[in-house]
Amino acid sequence: MNQRNAKLAAMLSIIPGLGQFYNKQIVKGLCCLIFFISFISVFYQFFNIGFWGLFTLGTVPKLDDSRVLLAQGIISLLLIAFALTLYIVNIIDAYRTAERFNRGEEIKEPKARRIAAWDKTFPYLLISPGMFLLVFIVVFPLLFMGAVAFTNYNLYHAPPRHTLEWVGFDNFKTLFTIDIWRHTFFSVITWTIVWTLVATTLQIALGLFLAIIVNHPLVKFKRLIRTVLILPWAVPAFVTILIFAALFNDEFGAINNTILQPLLGVAPAWLNDPFWTKVALIAIQTWLGFPFVFALFTGVLQSISPDWYEAADIDGASSWQKFRQITLPHVLFATAPLLIMQYAGNFNNFNLIYLFNEGGPPVPGQNAGSTDILISWVYSLTFEFNNFNMGAVVSLIIGFIVAIIAFLQFRRTSTFKDEGGI
Repeated sequence: MNQRNAKLAAMLSIIPGLGQFYNKQIVKGLCCLIFFISFISVFYQFFNIGFWGLFTLGTVPKLDDSRVLLAQGIISLLLIAFALTLYIVNIIDAYRTAERFNRGEEIKEPKARRIAAWDKTFPYLLISPGMFLLVFIVVFPLLFMGAVAFTNYNLYHAPPRHTLEWVGFDNFKTLFTIDIWRHTFFSVITWTIVWTLVATTLQIALGLFLAIIVNHPLVKFKRLIRTVLILPWAVPAFVTILIFAALFNDEFGAINNTILQPLLGVAPAWLNDPFWTKVALIAIQTWLGFPFVFALFTGVLQSISPDWYEAADIDGASSWQKFRQITLPHVLFATAPLLIMQYAGNFNNFNLIYLFNEGGPPVPGQNAGSTDILISWVYSLTFEFNNFNMGAVVSLIIGFIVAIIAFLQFRRTSTFKDEGGI
Protein backbone atom coordinates (compact mmCIF):
# COMPACT_ATOMS: atom_id res chain seq x y z
CA MET A 1 0.00 0.00 0.00
CA ASN A 2 1.37 3.39 -1.03
CA GLN A 3 2.05 5.74 1.82
CA ARG A 4 0.91 9.35 1.84
CA ASN A 5 3.15 12.14 3.04
CA ALA A 6 1.15 13.89 5.79
CA LYS A 7 3.47 16.90 5.85
CA LEU A 8 3.17 17.30 2.09
CA ALA A 9 -0.63 17.14 2.37
CA ALA A 10 -0.53 19.90 4.99
CA MET A 11 1.80 22.04 2.85
CA LEU A 12 -0.41 21.64 -0.20
CA SER A 13 -3.37 22.78 1.92
CA ILE A 14 -1.82 26.23 2.13
CA ILE A 15 -4.01 26.62 -0.94
CA PRO A 16 -7.27 25.22 0.48
CA GLY A 17 -8.40 22.05 -1.25
CA LEU A 18 -5.08 20.90 -2.72
CA GLY A 19 -4.28 18.79 0.33
CA GLN A 20 -7.66 17.10 0.01
CA PHE A 21 -7.01 16.49 -3.70
CA TYR A 22 -3.70 14.87 -2.73
CA ASN A 23 -5.62 12.63 -0.30
CA LYS A 24 -8.07 11.77 -3.13
CA GLN A 25 -10.96 13.55 -1.41
CA ILE A 26 -12.20 15.27 -4.56
CA VAL A 27 -15.56 16.56 -3.27
CA LYS A 28 -14.11 17.93 -0.05
CA GLY A 29 -11.24 19.51 -1.96
CA LEU A 30 -13.61 21.19 -4.40
CA CYS A 31 -15.72 22.53 -1.53
CA CYS A 32 -12.66 23.97 0.22
CA LEU A 33 -11.28 25.54 -2.96
CA ILE A 34 -14.62 27.03 -4.04
CA PHE A 35 -15.23 28.44 -0.56
CA PHE A 36 -11.74 29.97 -0.50
CA ILE A 37 -12.12 31.64 -3.91
CA SER A 38 -15.66 32.80 -3.15
CA PHE A 39 -14.66 34.24 0.22
CA ILE A 40 -11.80 36.27 -1.28
CA SER A 41 -13.83 37.53 -4.26
CA VAL A 42 -16.91 38.48 -2.22
CA PHE A 43 -15.24 40.12 0.78
CA TYR A 44 -12.10 41.62 -0.74
CA GLN A 45 -13.55 45.10 -1.20
CA PHE A 46 -15.33 44.90 2.16
CA PHE A 47 -12.05 44.07 3.91
CA ASN A 48 -10.24 46.80 2.02
CA ILE A 49 -12.62 49.51 3.23
CA GLY A 50 -13.08 47.86 6.63
CA PHE A 51 -9.43 47.78 7.61
CA TRP A 52 -8.80 51.25 6.16
CA GLY A 53 -11.69 52.60 8.21
CA LEU A 54 -10.60 50.72 11.33
CA PHE A 55 -7.16 52.33 11.26
CA THR A 56 -8.17 55.83 10.11
CA LEU A 57 -11.80 56.14 11.34
CA GLY A 58 -12.36 58.28 8.27
CA THR A 59 -10.66 61.32 6.85
CA VAL A 60 -13.43 63.49 5.38
CA PRO A 61 -15.99 64.88 7.89
CA LYS A 62 -19.68 64.60 6.90
CA LEU A 63 -18.70 62.06 4.23
CA ASP A 64 -16.97 59.37 6.31
CA ASP A 65 -19.10 58.17 9.21
CA SER A 66 -16.59 56.88 11.76
CA ARG A 67 -19.22 54.72 13.45
CA VAL A 68 -19.97 52.84 10.24
CA LEU A 69 -16.30 52.46 9.42
CA LEU A 70 -15.55 51.20 12.92
CA ALA A 71 -18.39 48.67 12.74
CA GLN A 72 -17.28 47.51 9.30
CA GLY A 73 -13.71 47.14 10.53
CA ILE A 74 -14.78 45.02 13.50
CA ILE A 75 -16.94 42.82 11.27
CA SER A 76 -13.92 42.43 8.99
CA LEU A 77 -11.87 41.21 11.95
CA LEU A 78 -14.59 38.72 12.90
CA LEU A 79 -14.82 37.40 9.35
CA ILE A 80 -11.03 37.09 9.12
CA ALA A 81 -10.99 35.19 12.43
CA PHE A 82 -13.69 32.86 11.08
CA ALA A 83 -11.81 32.35 7.81
CA LEU A 84 -8.50 31.70 9.59
CA THR A 85 -10.21 29.10 11.78
CA LEU A 86 -11.51 27.25 8.72
CA TYR A 87 -8.12 27.67 7.01
CA ILE A 88 -6.30 26.02 9.93
CA VAL A 89 -8.96 23.28 10.11
CA ASN A 90 -8.39 22.64 6.39
CA ILE A 91 -4.64 22.12 6.93
CA ILE A 92 -5.13 19.93 9.99
CA ASP A 93 -7.75 17.86 8.16
CA ALA A 94 -5.39 17.17 5.25
CA TYR A 95 -2.60 16.18 7.62
CA ARG A 96 -4.74 13.87 9.77
CA THR A 97 -6.44 12.27 6.77
CA ALA A 98 -3.05 11.31 5.35
CA GLU A 99 -2.01 9.86 8.71
CA ARG A 100 -5.25 7.85 8.98
CA PHE A 101 -4.62 6.47 5.50
CA ASN A 102 -1.10 5.42 6.47
CA ARG A 103 -2.44 3.63 9.55
CA GLY A 104 -5.13 1.93 7.49
CA GLU A 105 -7.96 3.70 9.36
CA GLU A 106 -9.43 5.58 6.41
CA ILE A 107 -12.97 4.57 5.46
CA LYS A 108 -12.94 3.54 1.81
CA GLU A 109 -16.65 2.85 1.28
CA PRO A 110 -18.11 6.13 -0.13
CA LYS A 111 -21.48 5.74 1.57
CA ALA A 112 -19.91 4.85 4.93
CA ARG A 113 -17.55 7.83 4.54
CA ARG A 114 -20.48 10.18 3.95
CA ILE A 115 -22.29 8.81 7.00
CA ALA A 116 -19.18 9.20 9.17
CA ALA A 117 -18.65 12.76 7.90
CA TRP A 118 -22.29 13.62 8.61
CA ASP A 119 -22.11 12.18 12.13
CA LYS A 120 -18.97 14.20 12.80
CA THR A 121 -20.29 17.53 11.48
CA PHE A 122 -23.92 17.28 12.61
CA PRO A 123 -23.33 18.64 16.16
CA TYR A 124 -21.48 21.64 14.72
CA LEU A 125 -24.35 22.31 12.30
CA LEU A 126 -26.77 22.35 15.22
CA ILE A 127 -24.79 24.86 17.28
CA SER A 128 -23.79 27.08 14.34
CA PRO A 129 -26.95 29.29 14.41
CA GLY A 130 -26.46 29.90 18.12
CA MET A 131 -22.78 30.67 17.61
CA PHE A 132 -23.65 33.09 14.80
CA LEU A 133 -26.11 34.94 17.03
CA LEU A 134 -23.62 34.92 19.91
CA VAL A 135 -20.95 36.54 17.73
CA PHE A 136 -23.10 39.26 16.20
CA ILE A 137 -25.40 39.97 19.16
CA VAL A 138 -22.92 39.66 22.03
CA VAL A 139 -19.32 39.68 20.80
CA PHE A 140 -19.70 42.37 18.13
CA PRO A 141 -21.37 44.95 20.46
CA LEU A 142 -18.74 44.27 23.12
CA LEU A 143 -15.92 44.81 20.63
CA PHE A 144 -17.57 47.97 19.32
CA MET A 145 -17.97 49.33 22.85
CA GLY A 146 -14.39 48.44 23.68
CA ALA A 147 -13.18 50.27 20.58
CA VAL A 148 -15.24 53.38 21.40
CA ALA A 149 -13.50 53.56 24.79
CA PHE A 150 -10.25 54.37 22.94
CA THR A 151 -11.72 57.14 20.78
CA ASN A 152 -12.79 60.76 21.38
CA TYR A 153 -16.48 60.02 20.70
CA ASN A 154 -18.37 62.68 22.67
CA LEU A 155 -20.76 65.59 22.13
CA TYR A 156 -18.04 67.72 20.53
CA HIS A 157 -16.68 65.05 18.19
CA ALA A 158 -19.88 63.30 17.14
CA PRO A 159 -19.94 61.75 13.66
CA PRO A 160 -20.80 62.22 10.87
CA ARG A 161 -20.21 65.96 11.39
CA HIS A 162 -16.77 65.12 12.74
CA THR A 163 -14.56 62.09 12.27
CA LEU A 164 -13.40 60.22 15.34
CA GLU A 165 -9.78 59.79 16.37
CA TRP A 166 -7.98 57.09 18.31
CA VAL A 167 -6.83 58.55 21.65
CA GLY A 168 -5.31 55.46 23.27
CA PHE A 169 -5.68 55.35 27.05
CA ASP A 170 -6.47 59.08 27.43
CA ASN A 171 -10.06 58.34 28.48
CA PHE A 172 -8.87 55.99 31.22
CA LYS A 173 -6.38 58.61 32.39
CA THR A 174 -9.19 61.18 32.49
CA LEU A 175 -11.34 58.89 34.62
CA PHE A 176 -8.65 58.46 37.26
CA THR A 177 -6.81 61.82 37.15
CA ILE A 178 -9.41 64.57 36.55
CA ASP A 179 -11.00 65.47 39.92
CA ILE A 180 -14.67 65.49 38.89
CA TRP A 181 -14.35 62.15 37.10
CA ARG A 182 -12.23 60.52 39.81
CA HIS A 183 -14.51 61.62 42.67
CA THR A 184 -17.62 60.61 40.77
CA PHE A 185 -16.22 57.21 39.81
CA PHE A 186 -15.12 56.22 43.31
CA SER A 187 -18.35 57.53 44.83
CA VAL A 188 -20.47 55.59 42.35
CA ILE A 189 -18.49 52.35 42.56
CA THR A 190 -18.54 52.48 46.38
CA TRP A 191 -22.31 52.81 46.45
CA THR A 192 -22.63 50.15 43.74
CA ILE A 193 -20.72 47.64 45.88
CA VAL A 194 -22.65 48.54 49.04
CA TRP A 195 -25.94 48.36 47.16
CA THR A 196 -25.10 44.99 45.61
CA LEU A 197 -23.95 43.35 48.84
CA VAL A 198 -26.61 44.75 51.18
CA ALA A 199 -29.67 44.49 48.91
CA THR A 200 -28.83 41.04 47.57
CA THR A 201 -27.84 39.61 50.95
CA LEU A 202 -31.06 40.90 52.52
CA GLN A 203 -33.26 39.39 49.83
CA ILE A 204 -31.43 36.06 50.11
CA ALA A 205 -31.62 36.07 53.92
CA LEU A 206 -35.32 36.96 53.88
CA GLY A 207 -36.08 34.32 51.26
CA LEU A 208 -34.20 31.66 53.24
CA PHE A 209 -35.84 32.64 56.51
CA LEU A 210 -39.36 32.49 55.07
CA ALA A 211 -38.64 29.24 53.23
CA ILE A 212 -37.48 27.57 56.47
CA ILE A 213 -40.49 28.88 58.39
CA VAL A 214 -43.01 27.78 55.79
CA ASN A 215 -41.31 24.39 55.38
CA HIS A 216 -41.59 23.68 59.11
CA PRO A 217 -43.87 20.68 59.86
CA LEU A 218 -45.99 22.71 62.34
CA VAL A 219 -46.99 25.31 59.73
CA LYS A 220 -50.37 24.67 58.11
CA PHE A 221 -51.76 25.90 54.75
CA LYS A 222 -48.33 25.73 53.13
CA ARG A 223 -49.66 26.02 49.57
CA LEU A 224 -51.65 29.15 50.35
CA ILE A 225 -48.74 30.81 52.15
CA ARG A 226 -46.32 29.97 49.35
CA THR A 227 -48.73 31.37 46.77
CA VAL A 228 -49.08 34.62 48.69
CA LEU A 229 -45.33 35.01 49.18
CA ILE A 230 -44.62 34.45 45.49
CA LEU A 231 -47.19 37.04 44.36
CA PRO A 232 -44.70 39.97 44.37
CA TRP A 233 -42.70 38.01 41.80
CA ALA A 234 -45.76 37.67 39.56
CA VAL A 235 -46.30 41.44 39.35
CA PRO A 236 -44.05 43.09 36.71
CA ALA A 237 -41.12 44.82 38.40
CA PHE A 238 -41.75 47.95 36.31
CA VAL A 239 -45.20 48.35 37.84
CA THR A 240 -44.03 47.60 41.38
CA ILE A 241 -41.22 50.16 41.20
CA LEU A 242 -43.56 52.92 39.99
CA ILE A 243 -46.01 52.10 42.79
CA PHE A 244 -43.25 52.27 45.38
CA ALA A 245 -42.03 55.56 43.88
CA ALA A 246 -45.50 56.98 44.56
CA LEU A 247 -45.67 55.44 48.05
CA PHE A 248 -42.30 56.98 49.00
CA ASN A 249 -43.09 60.39 47.51
CA ASP A 250 -42.15 63.15 49.97
CA GLU A 251 -45.29 65.21 49.36
CA PHE A 252 -48.21 62.81 48.88
CA GLY A 253 -46.72 59.36 49.56
CA ALA A 254 -48.74 57.04 51.77
CA ILE A 255 -45.69 55.85 53.72
CA ASN A 256 -45.09 59.31 55.18
CA ASN A 257 -48.64 60.71 55.26
CA THR A 258 -50.48 57.58 56.42
CA ILE A 259 -47.93 55.56 58.42
CA LEU A 260 -44.83 57.36 59.66
CA GLN A 261 -46.16 60.87 60.26
CA PRO A 262 -49.32 59.89 62.23
CA LEU A 263 -47.69 57.05 64.19
CA LEU A 264 -44.10 58.20 64.77
CA GLY A 265 -44.20 61.88 63.95
CA VAL A 266 -41.39 61.61 61.36
CA ALA A 267 -41.41 62.10 57.61
CA PRO A 268 -38.08 61.19 55.98
CA ALA A 269 -37.25 62.87 52.66
CA TRP A 270 -37.22 59.62 50.70
CA LEU A 271 -36.53 61.28 47.34
CA ASN A 272 -34.37 64.23 48.38
CA ASP A 273 -32.11 62.89 51.13
CA PRO A 274 -29.38 60.56 49.77
CA PHE A 275 -29.36 58.35 52.87
CA TRP A 276 -33.12 57.76 52.93
CA THR A 277 -33.23 57.27 49.17
CA LYS A 278 -30.66 54.49 49.52
CA VAL A 279 -32.63 52.92 52.36
CA ALA A 280 -35.78 52.98 50.23
CA LEU A 281 -33.98 51.42 47.26
CA ILE A 282 -32.58 48.58 49.38
CA ALA A 283 -36.02 47.93 50.90
CA ILE A 284 -37.69 47.86 47.48
CA GLN A 285 -35.09 45.50 46.04
CA THR A 286 -35.52 43.19 49.03
CA TRP A 287 -39.24 43.11 48.32
CA LEU A 288 -38.71 42.50 44.60
CA GLY A 289 -36.01 39.84 45.02
CA PHE A 290 -37.05 37.65 47.93
CA PRO A 291 -39.92 35.75 46.16
CA PHE A 292 -37.56 34.16 43.63
CA VAL A 293 -35.10 33.18 46.35
CA PHE A 294 -37.98 31.90 48.49
CA ALA A 295 -39.27 29.68 45.65
CA LEU A 296 -35.74 28.46 44.95
CA PHE A 297 -35.00 27.57 48.56
CA THR A 298 -38.43 25.99 49.06
CA GLY A 299 -37.72 23.45 46.33
CA VAL A 300 -34.28 22.66 47.75
CA LEU A 301 -35.54 22.29 51.33
CA GLN A 302 -38.12 19.74 50.22
CA SER A 303 -35.37 17.61 48.70
CA ILE A 304 -33.49 17.25 52.01
CA SER A 305 -34.07 13.81 53.48
CA PRO A 306 -35.92 13.85 56.86
CA ASP A 307 -33.62 11.04 57.95
CA TRP A 308 -30.77 13.52 58.31
CA TYR A 309 -32.72 15.58 60.80
CA GLU A 310 -33.85 12.45 62.67
CA ALA A 311 -30.24 11.34 62.98
CA ALA A 312 -29.32 14.81 64.23
CA ASP A 313 -32.09 14.68 66.83
CA ILE A 314 -30.82 11.32 68.05
CA ASP A 315 -27.35 12.86 68.42
CA GLY A 316 -28.86 15.69 70.47
CA ALA A 317 -28.22 18.46 67.92
CA SER A 318 -29.90 21.82 68.54
CA SER A 319 -31.99 23.64 65.92
CA TRP A 320 -29.09 25.98 65.17
CA GLN A 321 -26.71 23.06 64.72
CA LYS A 322 -29.11 21.33 62.33
CA PHE A 323 -29.46 24.53 60.36
CA ARG A 324 -25.72 25.15 60.21
CA GLN A 325 -24.64 21.56 59.51
CA ILE A 326 -27.49 20.26 57.33
CA THR A 327 -29.81 22.91 55.94
CA LEU A 328 -27.43 25.71 55.03
CA PRO A 329 -24.70 23.57 53.33
CA HIS A 330 -27.31 21.71 51.28
CA VAL A 331 -29.08 24.91 50.21
CA LEU A 332 -25.88 26.73 49.28
CA PHE A 333 -24.49 23.73 47.40
CA ALA A 334 -27.61 23.45 45.24
CA THR A 335 -28.19 27.16 44.62
CA ALA A 336 -24.73 28.78 44.67
CA PRO A 337 -24.59 29.56 40.91
CA LEU A 338 -28.06 31.16 40.99
CA LEU A 339 -27.21 33.17 44.09
CA ILE A 340 -24.08 34.48 42.38
CA MET A 341 -26.29 35.49 39.47
CA GLN A 342 -28.46 37.43 41.93
CA TYR A 343 -25.43 39.45 43.01
CA ALA A 344 -24.35 40.03 39.41
CA GLY A 345 -27.89 41.04 38.45
CA ASN A 346 -28.19 43.60 41.23
CA PHE A 347 -24.75 44.96 40.37
CA ASN A 348 -26.32 46.00 37.04
CA ASN A 349 -29.88 46.63 38.28
CA PHE A 350 -30.65 49.65 36.12
CA ASN A 351 -34.46 49.49 36.26
CA LEU A 352 -34.92 50.11 39.98
CA ILE A 353 -32.29 52.85 40.24
CA TYR A 354 -33.57 54.78 37.24
CA LEU A 355 -37.32 54.33 37.64
CA PHE A 356 -37.41 55.15 41.35
CA ASN A 357 -35.54 58.47 41.33
CA GLU A 358 -33.37 58.53 38.17
CA GLY A 359 -30.27 58.08 40.34
CA GLY A 360 -30.98 61.23 42.36
CA PRO A 361 -30.75 63.33 44.35
CA PRO A 362 -27.86 65.18 42.63
CA VAL A 363 -24.46 65.64 44.24
CA PRO A 364 -22.55 68.95 43.92
CA GLY A 365 -19.22 68.58 42.13
CA GLN A 366 -20.09 65.24 40.52
CA ASN A 367 -21.67 64.25 37.21
CA ALA A 368 -23.67 61.39 38.73
CA GLY A 369 -26.54 61.26 41.22
CA SER A 370 -26.08 60.11 44.81
CA THR A 371 -27.85 56.78 44.13
CA ASP A 372 -26.49 56.17 40.64
CA ILE A 373 -24.78 52.82 40.26
CA LEU A 374 -22.27 52.19 37.50
CA ILE A 375 -24.82 51.04 34.93
CA SER A 376 -27.19 53.98 35.48
CA TRP A 377 -24.22 56.35 35.35
CA VAL A 378 -23.28 54.83 31.99
CA TYR A 379 -26.84 55.49 30.78
CA SER A 380 -26.60 59.14 31.83
CA LEU A 381 -23.19 59.57 30.24
CA THR A 382 -24.27 58.14 26.90
CA PHE A 383 -27.93 59.13 26.41
CA GLU A 384 -28.07 62.38 28.38
CA PHE A 385 -24.56 63.87 28.07
CA ASN A 386 -23.41 62.09 24.85
CA ASN A 387 -20.11 61.12 26.48
CA PHE A 388 -19.98 57.83 24.59
CA ASN A 389 -16.26 57.36 25.10
CA MET A 390 -16.43 57.71 28.88
CA GLY A 391 -19.55 55.57 29.00
CA ALA A 392 -17.67 52.86 27.14
CA VAL A 393 -14.75 53.13 29.57
CA VAL A 394 -17.04 52.66 32.58
CA SER A 395 -18.82 49.79 30.79
CA LEU A 396 -15.50 48.00 30.29
CA ILE A 397 -14.75 48.40 33.98
CA ILE A 398 -18.19 47.00 34.86
CA GLY A 399 -17.58 44.01 32.61
CA PHE A 400 -14.19 43.25 34.12
CA ILE A 401 -15.49 43.56 37.69
CA VAL A 402 -18.50 41.30 37.13
CA ALA A 403 -16.51 38.75 35.12
CA ILE A 404 -13.68 38.48 37.65
CA ILE A 405 -15.97 38.25 40.69
CA ALA A 406 -18.29 35.73 39.03
CA PHE A 407 -15.35 33.61 37.84
CA LEU A 408 -13.72 33.53 41.26
CA GLN A 409 -16.97 32.76 43.05
CA PHE A 410 -17.97 30.02 40.59
CA ARG A 411 -14.56 28.41 40.99
CA ARG A 412 -14.98 28.36 44.76
CA THR A 413 -18.49 26.89 44.84
CA SER A 414 -18.86 23.18 45.53
CA THR A 415 -21.29 22.87 42.63
CA PHE A 416 -18.45 23.31 40.15
CA LYS A 417 -15.90 21.33 42.13
CA ASP A 418 -18.00 18.21 42.65
CA GLU A 419 -19.88 16.23 40.08
CA GLY A 420 -22.52 15.10 42.51
CA GLY A 421 -23.32 14.56 46.10
CA ILE A 422 -22.27 16.61 49.12
